Amino acid sequence: MLEYKVIGQDSSKEYVVLLHGIGGNSSIFFPQIKEFRKNFNIIAINLPGHKNSPSIDSYTENFSFELASIEVLRVLDHLNVEKAHFVGISLGSVLIHNILSIAPERMETVVLGGAITKINPLSRVLLTLGGLLKNMAPHMWIYSLFAYILMPKNSHKSSRDAFIKEATEMERKEFLSWYRILHTVERTFENVQQVASHVPKLYLTGEEDHMFKRYISKDAKEAGNSTLLLIPGSGHVVNIDKPKEFNSCVLSFLKEKGDIKEHELRDSSLT
Repeated sequence: MLEYKVIGQDSSKEYVVLLHGIGGNSSIFFPQIKEFRKNFNIIAINLPGHKNSPSIDSYTENFSFELASIEVLRVLDHLNVEKAHFVGISLGSVLIHNILSIAPERMETVVLGGAITKINPLSRVLLTLGGLLKNMAPHMWIYSLFAYILMPKNSHKSSRDAFIKEATEMERKEFLSWYRILHTVERTFENVQQVASHVPKLYLTGEEDHMFKRYISKDAKEAGNSTLLLIPGSGHVVNIDKPKEFNSCVLSFLKEKGDIKEHELRDSSLT
C-alpha cells in the first residue's frame, strides 16, 4: 500500500486526491491542503519509490505508469472512496491521464498542473543525455540539471529549490526506475478523449513553462470537456510558483464543474 495521509473525514464533504511530481512528495501541496481542507476531505499520496511508499523493486511485475495508477486506486479502495476529485502536478498529471484512461468512473473532476502530454525534442535530448550519464553521474546531479533546465528563472527558485530538496530523500534506484519509463508519457494520454471526455478537466499551466506549454495548449482542446488556464509569472510547478492563484482557479473550477454547491465553498484565496 502506498503511503498516504487523510486530512478530514467529514461524510458531508467530497474527497480530493493529491498526486505530486517525480522526486517530490505530498508535502509540496501544503499551500493547497491549508485551503482545500475547508471544503474537502483530502487524500495526499506518496507515489511508489517516494518517502515511505513501497520501493519500486518490491513489485514483481515491470514498473509502469499503469502499475503506479493502480496503486493509487488501491488506496481509494482501501479507504472505501468510490469517486474523488484529483489534483496532480507534473508527474501527477501523467498519472491522472492514465487513470482517466483505465478508470474514468473513479474521477469526479481532474486538475492537471504543469501537465505533460508529450516529450518535446529538448526533453528527448535531455532524456538521452541522462541515459548516457545515469551510470556514471550521481542521480541528484541529473535531477538538479533537469530542474534548472525545466525551471530556469529566478521566479521559479522556490519551486526549483523545493523539488531539489525533497528529491534528496529519494534513493538512486527509485529515481532511475521512474526515469526509465518517462519515454512512455505519451501513451498515458492516447485514450483520454475516447474514454474520458465526460470528465471535467482543468489544465493549469504556467506561461513560463517553456518545455510543455506548446503541446498542452493543443492537447487540452482534444481531451474533451476541458479548460486551459495559463498562469502569468509561473513556470512548470504552478502550485508552488503561484499558490494563491492556483488555489483560486481550482476552487472556482470545482464549484462550477463538480457537485459542490456554491454556498458550500468558502472564500479561498486571493484575499
